[in-house]
Amino acid sequence: MTLMRLQRALARAGVTSRRKAEDLIRAGRVRVDGAMATIGMSVDPLRQRVTVDGRAVRPGPVTWLALNKPVGYVVSRGDPEGRRTVYSLLPHVPGLAYVGRLDVMTSGLLLFTTDGAAAHRLMHPRFAVPRTYWLRVHGPGAAQVRAALARPPAIDGRPVRVVDFRVRPVDSSIEVEITLAEGRQRIVRRLAEALDLKVEWLHRVSYGPVRLGRLAEGKFRRLAAHEIEAIERLHGPS
Repeated sequence: MTLMRLQRALARAGVTSRRKAEDLIRAGRVRVDGAMATIGMSVDPLRQRVTVDGRAVRPGPVTWLALNKPVGYVVSRGDPEGRRTVYSLLPHVPGLAYVGRLDVMTSGLLLFTTDGAAAHRLMHPRFAVPRTYWLRVHGPGAAQVRAALARPPAIDGRPVRVVDFRVRPVDSSIEVEITLAEGRQRIVRRLAEALDLKVEWLHRVSYGPVRLGRLAEGKFRRLAAHEIEAIERLHGPS
């Protein structure tokens, strides 16, 4: 059974927004298996009958998208500073949520889905889903960076979970490919700062079993069936 908040189930089915769904629930217009719904309850849209004003709500199809996020875009639906958001690059899909943030100056792979349970598992530290990044940095030499990444420093009292890395000098800079089994906020930039490295650019190339590949900057694609199956094999069916 896959449970989700009732208001999210209504939004995902395209009935209304989550905020307006709460108004419908408070007004007594939503029922679950014939009983009046309440704020905060969870439902399984595939197994329980949800109605609004007596009309059955049918769950929408699960959507998975991969976006090559450009620098300068904010990972949110709206921005008080008027900056462009990643949702302006995507089709309108009710209930579409991002999986793991990228800061405004970081580019690369960003996943979106309507499957809240799968998104939670991909992001939760307990599942240690690997994320791979490329970055170009200035600072200590390549040998010193390799030695530092072999024994990652602690940030906020916890060592950074480095799974794998490659370091190579490029002209006067260093390029690093690093895979982390965590997604703490701005963790790659914070790791670079802890190693006295100045980041020139930062780009995510994979998240779990999904790779960015040759997807053009600012473009999206739908995940292939084998990618979705790989996500389900990684953590069990969603």
